[in-house]
Amino acid sequence: MTASSEIRVLVADDEPLARRGVRQLLAPHRDMTVVGEARNGADTLAALDTLSPDLLFLDVQMPEMDGFEVLRARGANRMPAVVFVTAHDQFAVRAFEAHALDYLVKPLHVERFDAALQRVRERLRLMEAAGAAARLMALLEAEKAEREKCGVQRLVVPIAAGELIIPVADIDWIGADDYYACLHVGTKSHLLRESLASLETRLDPRRFARVHRSAIVQIDRIRALYGDEMVLRDGMRLPVSRRRRAAVECLLRGIIEPRT
Repeated sequence: MTASSEIRVLVADDEPLARRGVRQLLAPHRDMTVVGEARNGADTLAALDTLSPDLLFLDVQMPEMDGFEVLRARGANRMPAVVFVTAHDQFAVRAFEAHALDYLVKPLHVERFDAALQRVRERLRLMEAAGAAARLMALLEAEKAEREKCGVQRLVVPIAAGELIIPVADIDWIGADDYYACLHVGTKSHLLRESLASLETRLDPRRFARVHRSAIVQIDRIRALYGDEMVLRDGMRLPVSRRRRAAVECLLRGIIEPRT
């Protein structure tokens, strides 16, 4: 790769303003050409096939299929150079520092963005395709190991005055609300911009269970299970999907006796 080579860029983020921001930061760099944009995981996978970019700016928190799921679906050995973009995922930042080509934390800053591009140029010049695939594989293994441990202990929710830190032990259940997750904590609820699929991987699987495509429940908050419905301690009733019922019953053993 020479200094004058064109670097084909794909920008994947579900927020139009975020995609526009990456484009604007790329504009002064004449060797960077944006060949496409993707607004979710499925679009990203399709664009990777059709556009064959050299570089992918990949948002970690996207609805339905997040950045990690895109990486798993595509396979590390078939990915271009990847710069991950994250809002506040502390584990992701640590993992990216160790294994990824680079990462950026929102809001993006010019100096940090330009430094990331310089790293991209250096890596592509050296043609480290094999090394990049190995780093991405290591990233997936590290993320899997972290997920299989005790899970995150707290979640950070943006609010008007700053950020609210919510201990996961205080959460009763989490519901899907469009592109957001709604954290139900006692009589209060808080919106977090993250998919249930992504949250499920970050929570302790011994304490939290996905009982329905639209709900995750803290196990010790469940009072009773009746057919395709469960009742929480506060009286809240939630559906239980047919395909998840057996797994839920296994988790409940020793806590309550499931009733049919």
